[in-house]
Amino acid sequence: MGIRYEKDGPVATFTIENGKVNAFTPEMHKELHDAVREFCADRSVHVGILTGAGDKAFCAGDDIKNPHGHQTQDKAMTAHFFPSTPEEAHLRPGWERELRSLERFKPIVGAINGPAVGMGAIYMLNLTDIRVASPNAFIGLPEIAYGMAGAGGSTQLAKQVPPAVAMWMVLLGERMPAEEALKHDLFNEVVPQDRLMARARELADRIASLPPISVRVEMEVTRRAMDLSRNEALNLTSHLYRLQRAALMSKGEHQSLPLADD
Repeated sequence: MGIRYEKDGPVATFTIENGKVNAFTPEMHKELHDAVREFCADRSVHVGILTGAGDKAFCAGDDIKNPHGHQTQDKAMTAHFFPSTPEEAHLRPGWERELRSLERFKPIVGAINGPAVGMGAIYMLNLTDIRVASPNAFIGLPEIAYGMAGAGGSTQLAKQVPPAVAMWMVLLGERMPAEEALKHDLFNEVVPQDRLMARARELADRIASLPPISVRVEMEVTRRAMDLSRNEALNLTSHLYRLQRAALMSKGEHQSLPLADD
């Protein structure tokens, strides 16, 4: 159990697999970190799918009963600041932050097969670009009730929903059911549980059939534009477009983009 990473043609699937509710252990944060890095570096895969094992939960967040694995809190802090062995390195806190900081310009489809809570919701918000969900899915950021505010979910949530919606979720710890998440565009579709993975694969295959360079450019422009001014975003778009055109022309693939009526 842990993070299962599988490749099937141009599509890679990340499966969170740990018990009935797929809770994260300290080791699993590094496993997901390493799997995403492998995915980003592998030119044979173009699109990812992130899901949870089973049909009970996408991910219930961190295992709060034992957040430091088999370590005491003192040992966990020492390993965080002074990791001296591979065993300590993969148990140290902080892999989740490093994972969220990774630059990723390959799309990942979220197949949200149940509740996404705490770190499960944070990874969903950070690591998925298109999301299909089952009817039993909901999104929850309950950290405030446990005195664990500041885990990072609110920063990404505030970029994806109106401020009042984000405040409602993080200050009250309210769950957002699938249909409400669909209304607020946190989910793109809600489909029956038995159709979820098939639909996620359909979307992944559709993206994988497109020119990889074009997909990468659109991903970079869209993701970077969230943190840029209007003029900075326009300059980036123009720069990447020229690079893409130059790459196509160097291959003898000089062509115009199709018009809407073509």
